Amino acid sequence: MNWLDRIPQAARTYLEGKRLDEVECIIADLPGIARGKAVPAGKWERQQYFHLPNSIFFQTITGDWGEAAGPDGFTEPDMILKPDLTTATAAPWADDGTLQVIHDAFDQKGNRVPYSPRNVLMRVVELYEAQGWKPIVAPEMEFYLVGRNTDPRLPIEPMMGRTGRPAAARQAYSMTAVDEYGPVIDDIYEFAEIQGFEIDGITQEGGAGQLEINLRHGHPVRLADEVFYFKRLIREAALKHDCFATFMAKPIEGEPGSAMHVHHSVTDVRTGRNLFSGPAGGETDAFFHFIGGLQEHLPSAIAVIAPYVNSYRRYVRDHAAPINLEWGRDNRTTGIRIPVTPWESRRVENRLAGMDCNPYLCIAASLACGYLGLMNELRPDKRFRGDAYEAEDAIPRGVHAALDLFDGARELHEVLGPDFARVYSIVKRTEYDEFLQVISPWEREHLLLNV
Repeated sequence: MNWLDRIPQAARTYLEGKRLDEVECIIADLPGIARGKAVPAGKWERQQYFHLPNSIFFQTITGDWGEAAGPDGFTEPDMILKPDLTTATAAPWADDGTLQVIHDAFDQKGNRVPYSPRNVLMRVVELYEAQGWKPIVAPEMEFYLVGRNTDPRLPIEPMMGRTGRPAAARQAYSMTAVDEYGPVIDDIYEFAEIQGFEIDGITQEGGAGQLEINLRHGHPVRLADEVFYFKRLIREAALKHDCFATFMAKPIEGEPGSAMHVHHSVTDVRTGRNLFSGPAGGETDAFFHFIGGLQEHLPSAIAVIAPYVNSYRRYVRDHAAPINLEWGRDNRTTGIRIPVTPWESRRVENRLAGMDCNPYLCIAASLACGYLGLMNELRPDKRFRGDAYEAEDAIPRGVHAALDLFDGARELHEVLGPDFARVYSIVKRTEYDEFLQVISPWEREHLLLNV
């Protein structure tokens, strides 16, 4: 079959009347960075796979390496990367006709590489499917548009709007604030349309230059692919207008952090019914078990959904980021929120993840917690009423503490994959050790002459 017949319609439309010059063969590493090769179109059409060393999954965010290769040592054997043609999409910012295609990683025996983030998510989804369940997710992406920061020693500043003034804070849901960076948003819309992605809405959040994009609900792997693509799309749109887009959890001191809230529901494959709603529309045991699983296992998963030192700067009481595991109805102060919806689309929102997460791993970890709740029939605590910022802190507040909890979470490891858990912990501890070698401005200001 011609490969053109197997790619999405949006990609075929992009290629109409355009010469395909290059194909970017990409895969997400542990931080979510796109790794891969740019291949001339003629060569790509003749090959069914390509190779990359498995060491790309042992790499830290700084480019260093964790000692995670296992008993065979750091020999960097090649993986076989096979294209998923359903992910083919345009790179509309490229000068020549360019497609991006996400690839899946296999070892040389044909087994999935267990620490490839997309494979981790596939593993979790297959556990649901084995029970006759279909998980559905809808991510919300928060990010900042900021001025070009070319010197890491300098603080990040809000971008300049069309009025010539810096983007203003405390303007949540303001249409005037959104208009300040209208040209960037126009390009985000245009790139998304060319790539075949549907945006459910864009709003101004509470930070200076902070926006939120909501995506339509769907299959977890497809939605993770879209978030992976969107991060690049948004960065490219920002660069066209002399600013940066950042997905740091806490880029600007004193401003709210950026989250990736994940909405979940689960349907019965046989009947198509939402497991969270009964025949008469009431809440089911499965609904409460899913919440119970999040409450029980999210502390151990925080290391995955809040992966960096900066991630924990977002968890500030009374500052638009929950630091609790309470659940409530239409209550944005709780870590687990039940939105107002018709009973047919009843869902559970996890509000703890930061936007700096790897979308595949974040969605996998969140679904894994819910899966364990369903399988073990866990019951949640009593519904929280009122301001949950007054509740007790219930999550680790730093990378080291989070990794200690993650390392002990054997039940969670069995869902995500023990090999993944081993590699992830090693790489993240290596990153933390790298961070500890950096002397911060706070230390120079307060310790240099005072201790």
